Amino acid sequence: MSFPYLLRKAPKISPLFSRKFGGLYHSALHSLSKRPLISSRTPLPVAAKREPLAGPSVFLWRLTPQYTGYATSVTPHSSPIDPAEAEALRCLEQGTARLEEGDVHAAKSLYQRSVEIKRNASSLFNLGVTHYHLKEFDEAIGAWKESIALQPSSPDAHTNLASAYIISPVPRPDLALHHLEVASSLCPEDPEIAFNHAAVLEATGRLEEALEKYKRAQKFGVERASVHIRNVSAKILGKRMKDADKSDLKNDD
Repeated sequence: MSFPYLLRKAPKISPLFSRKFGGLYHSALHSLSKRPLISSRTPLPVAAKREPLAGPSVFLWRLTPQYTGYATSVTPHSSPIDPAEAEALRCLEQGTARLEEGDVHAAKSLYQRSVEIKRNASSLFNLGVTHYHLKEFDEAIGAWKESIALQPSSPDAHTNLASAYIISPVPRPDLALHHLEVASSLCPEDPEIAFNHAAVLEATGRLEEALEKYKRAQKFGVERASVHIRNVSAKILGKRMKDADKSDLKNDD
């Protein structure tokens, strides 16, 4: 199974990061929105904006770290003066600073410490980011699944989890599609999610659905979706012509 060229968001660490999958390289094209990574629909500040990475354009994954003040949106019963909460936040912020500097291992240690002190969706999300960049895909999947369990309405966590399922040594496009479908339902007008969803649909042979998602991505701002719209339209036409030829041959028999 081969995947089309996809777009992906990524943090400004790791400018050389790429991974080959299905004959194609996954790396970032450009930066888009600056919205937070733990539920783009909750009022959480962004720790670092996404920056472009070098390399061929692929998936728009949301791999930017993020922190949350006292994380009151994910721990509603915690106190802003709770010493444990304050220490977890300090580790979270320091981890994000290390990640922005490119020190993924130090960031991972700080995020792990934050999670040990106070488990919340934000620290688990950011821990998943570091696992992903260290190619620890099983661990990234585990962290993002737990983050989603704590905050299931986060489209960005679902999108990143789909990314990990695609890039894992044993790809699971079925699970990637499931989480992209959830992300799409949470943010139906998000162009990045629509593009990513379309790319996996195309790769799994669901061309009509892929075409619809590419058109949605183009409508809401992903310009390069137009190339994929032409390509998928040609594939659909070719398939129809092939099916028609088969039908004619059957009738001749």
